Amino acid sequence: MKAIILAAGQGTRLKKYTKDLPKGMLSFNGKTIIERQIEIYHECGITDISIVRGFAGEKIKYPRIKYYTNTEYMNTNMVASLMTAKQEFDDDIILSYSDILFERDMLKRMIDCKNDFSVAVDKNWQIYWQKRYGRVDFDTESLSIDSSGNITELGLESPNLGDIDARYIGLLKFSRYGMKYLLNIWEQNYDEYLDKPWQQSGKTIRQAYMTDLLNAVIESGKEVRSVTFSNGWIEFDTNEDYENACRWVKDGSITEILRL
Repeated sequence: MKAIILAAGQGTRLKKYTKDLPKGMLSFNGKTIIERQIEIYHECGITDISIVRGFAGEKIKYPRIKYYTNTEYMNTNMVASLMTAKQEFDDDIILSYSDILFERDMLKRMIDCKNDFSVAVDKNWQIYWQKRYGRVDFDTESLSIDSSGNITELGLESPNLGDIDARYIGLLKFSRYGMKYLLNIWEQNYDEYLDKPWQQSGKTIRQAYMTDLLNAVIESGKEVRSVTFSNGWIEFDTNEDYENACRWVKDGSITEILRL
């Protein structure tokens, strides 16, 4: 099993701290976010790790890590970054966004998943959102789960709260077959959607989010399994996210949502 960390983005909403730094390289409680991810991967037995770099990529440098570069990071998004590492698609893959922290037990459960497409989701996301924003009707996106635990739709911005069965986290597992299937979807749709919206985000395929790719898998008839958690993660998307999380460490309240 391998891991791929997606770390190509510019992090413009964190520009107070990331003007010349990838957001995964933010120091948090003495270690960078990426460093913490690498440590958890190692603790769970995954040592074959690749990082997709882009903005200020030279700042990301850890030993015994393979690196790929999305040279067009300013004009592309997560899916395009993933595809720069397609050389690694010959094994089961754990995929993580570089701007999240997650607990060891969360990763262990993802590793144990046997489905071709597994997506970590937070059923108790409102607690985190209330602590993060003071409200739950902000920065939301749809995610619907059927009675079998399969995701039937995700990624639509600002839905009715009733359309949110859980919150997408940014931690996924794909089998070797699943990785090849994702690559095939990308290649089959690439030319047609270079200059027109591909999925419900309204983005072209080069600017597509990971939720767009997952939605394409669902539309193709494959099962995308939700792996449900109750908190156990945080993300660093804005200046306020970073400042709040640092404050929560100092006052000890971070344990309400994440065990470091």
